[in-house]
Amino acid sequence: MLDPAAAEKLIASHLACLPIESLPLAQCAGAVLRENVYAERDQPPFDRVMMDGVALPASACNGLRRFRLQGTQAAGDPPLTLASPHHCIEVMTGAVLPPGCDSVVPVEQTRQADGQVELAETVRPAAWTYVARRGSDCAQGALLLSSGSVLHAPEVAVAASAGMARIRVSNQPSIMVVSTGNELVEPGDPIEPHQIRRSNAYGVAAALRQRGFRRVADDHLPDDARMLRDRLRLHMDTHEVLILSGGVSMGRFDLVPGVLAELGVHCVLHGVAQRPGKPMWFGTSTEGHAVFALPGNPVSTLVCISRYVVPALYGAMGMAPQQVERVALSAALSWQPALTGYLPVRLSHDDWARLWAVPCPTHNSGDFSALALTDGFVELPPGPADLAKGYVARLFRW
Repeated sequence: MLDPAAAEKLIASHLACLPIESLPLAQCAGAVLRENVYAERDQPPFDRVMMDGVALPASACNGLRRFRLQGTQAAGDPPLTLASPHHCIEVMTGAVLPPGCDSVVPVEQTRQADGQVELAETVRPAAWTYVARRGSDCAQGALLLSSGSVLHAPEVAVAASAGMARIRVSNQPSIMVVSTGNELVEPGDPIEPHQIRRSNAYGVAAALRQRGFRRVADDHLPDDARMLRDRLRLHMDTHEVLILSGGVSMGRFDLVPGVLAELGVHCVLHGVAQRPGKPMWFGTSTEGHAVFALPGNPVSTLVCISRYVVPALYGAMGMAPQQVERVALSAALSWQPALTGYLPVRLSHDDWARLWAVPCPTHNSGDFSALALTDGFVELPPGPADLAKGYVARLFRW
């Protein structure tokens, strides 16, 4: 049976790279960039004033403390040119530094009256004080964003500064989330004592949407081979990714693997040496579409989504490899199963601002109510193992 690292690598090797689309910049938040972005021009594109005040040549202040006010330079206005060393120009933050000036004196260090500006006695201007020099942030043509970057707020702003009205990003995959089982009942519908609420599909869809996946639909199918076959064939024809929950273990009504085989889906892996989530199944259709069939126990489903599905989809979208996040355990614990363990944790800072993972164990893989207010889960080595407080484990956030 594969260990989690081998399973992750095998899944990634079978996912096709998603196509590229060009979108207006305003629609790109959360998308994966599929082109490099270069500086349109020097940044700043001119010597930029950094404080409201007056601009003047620093050398003139060696013998003068009072200057004639020539005019006002506002941000966005064409630059004025200083008339003489005896003049100064009122400037606003973000304005072009007027030619002939090389320094800015903040307004609170000056007094203005009758068209004259007097500098405070303590002011000793130096060249380029309160001035951001042209190109000091970056030069024209500099690489600002690399292909594979996720476009969060700063990246979107950077692309806008480079003049990118449209940008090439990965196409969003169309995803169908399917929960199986006769026992499942929709929230809000009448329920019998022997039935349970349909919750996995909602958790899976939420996990995907909060990671930026927008094209997510869901369906509920009973434990009926014919209906499973017909509906899954339809979903495979209309969606690039299927995520199933339930029906993948060894029971009489665990019909999913057999039905997928009938539909021509190639089984890449079935079973990972981990707890929870050991029965996980992954395969690809003849068209290259991905099918994830996850265990039906809620904790197992959510662990597999964060551990395998989301990273695989990000990889297919061309995202650059992300740095592994690690955290120390806040308490000692014992892990006995000879399988990789996934333990829910709550993140907490101590008085020295150190981050700790507080274990929040569940009673079993169906105890998803214990996941509320947790931040994710840590990966534990196969047991038996006694792990001390401070053991550093890999962290996966929900």
